Amino acid sequence: MQHKAPKQKTRVILIHGLHQTPWIMRPLAKRLQAAGFDTHQYGYRSMRDGIKTNSARLNSWLETNHHPDHPIDLVGHSLGGLIIRDFVAQYPKWQIGRCVTLGTPHIGSVCADYIWRLTPAVVGRSYVDALDGTVAPLPKHVTLGVIAGNRPYGLGQLFLQYHNRKLRKSDKPPLNEQLAHDGTVYIEETKIEAAADHIVLPVSHTGMLVNPDVAEQTRYFLEHGRFKR
Repeated sequence: MQHKAPKQKTRVILIHGLHQTPWIMRPLAKRLQAAGFDTHQYGYRSMRDGIKTNSARLNSWLETNHHPDHPIDLVGHSLGGLIIRDFVAQYPKWQIGRCVTLGTPHIGSVCADYIWRLTPAVVGRSYVDALDGTVAPLPKHVTLGVIAGNRPYGLGQLFLQYHNRKLRKSDKPPLNEQLAHDGTVYIEETKIEAAADHIVLPVSHTGMLVNPDVAEQTRYFLEHGRFKR
């Protein structure tokens, strides 16, 4: 089923997550292109460089390839969503239309915290000022939609299962819905009060990138500023 293209073609910058490359955003990009969006899959070095460096490089790329008078939308997966957060706070000259984050741990990542303590090299420089939950606050003018998954598939589930067992044995065990995750990120970690909308879909952390419903909800939010319900 074909959707009507937006009235004005907006460039959508898609930003991948930790340990990934731009190609992983290709299925989502193709679906957004079919809806009339002009997409670019932005690549960065998630291990070698920290969030400030990657935000600065995104700004430099836009200065070379995009006119500041034209609005841009931003879609980020996991760590990519935190780069969006930092970028829109640090470089306010750009006209930001709408932003969508997919499985992004906005308040920090328990999974990344475990890995950082055990083997820091696995998360590299992306932990500090990003996955540790200390990313810049969302500017008030930015309209953000958050998509989370609740299918617990992925390598991170080993850490989260262990963490859940610890929580269940605590003096105040959390509700089951507070323990739900996508295999890497807890749903609770994706929540940010400043977001315009938040939705949970039956997808895993990486599986959401090829899921047609995630793509459809992303498209809908970019066009309407809210998710389809």
